[in-house]
Amino acid sequence: MYEYGYIDDLLKLAEKHKKSVAEIVILSEAEEYDLTTKEVEKRMDERIKISHESIENGLADATPLKMIEREDRKMVEMQPQVLGEIAHRVVTYALAVSEGNAKMHRVVACPTAGSCGIMPAVTFAVGEIKGATQQNYRDAYFTAAGIGKVIAKNACVAGAVGGCQAECGAASAMAAGGVVALLGGTNEQMMEAMTMALKNVLGLTCDPIAGLVEVPCVKRNGFFAVHALTAAEMALAGIKSAVPADQVIRVMYETGRTIPVSLRETSTGGLARTEAAKKIRERLHMD
Repeated sequence: MYEYGYIDDLLKLAEKHKKSVAEIVILSEAEEYDLTTKEVEKRMDERIKISHESIENGLADATPLKMIEREDRKMVEMQPQVLGEIAHRVVTYALAVSEGNAKMHRVVACPTAGSCGIMPAVTFAVGEIKGATQQNYRDAYFTAAGIGKVIAKNACVAGAVGGCQAECGAASAMAAGGVVALLGGTNEQMMEAMTMALKNVLGLTCDPIAGLVEVPCVKRNGFFAVHALTAAEMALAGIKSAVPADQVIRVMYETGRTIPVSLRETSTGGLARTEAAKKIRERLHMD
């Protein structure tokens, strides 16, 4: 009854039952796994809690990484110069969670560990400043879950399959749609936000230096968290994508399959094969 395979399905179900996308996702999960809606919400609440803790733990852990200094600490210690308060906090949180992932912290793969900083950064930075309730956070995360499920079904969320457009791109789309839901936007605005976020990251390669989720992964989480904010702001202003969501998702998959294998998480091309990268590998005794 509440099964969906495409973004268009989500919107049609929401319109038919006069519910939000988040509510449709909850009902779908309950139906698929034979749970009550309260049980589904409880499971999500646990993930929201872990997601928030990943920010706190990332900010608190002073352990250095192998390749980069504590980038989140640099953001904490500066006064915003060009970014507004929300965007500055988003970057800080995204770096903290991504650095924490590289240190083997517990994170919520949303949709992957390599892109784990984007959703919590956007959701909690906006939520804290806007005074979000637990229900607001649920709306954000269930909306993002629905978007992520559709992308995973019809495209991919693995860098090894589709490049980083499938990881940070999908995460940015999920965060964009999620934060629109958190702020009480319409189902259509949610769809436009996720579409614009994904459309404007097409072709992003996955080329981690030394095969580690540090460079460029950590900073990339910060960049594409702000990317999600941009998409959400545009959608809430009434700006729309000329290409529908499901068509963009299909193009993302097609684009990912044409990206050379060297640029799909193998660390054999792109930034991973620069002179700087070779020196880093030698320093880490990996060559």
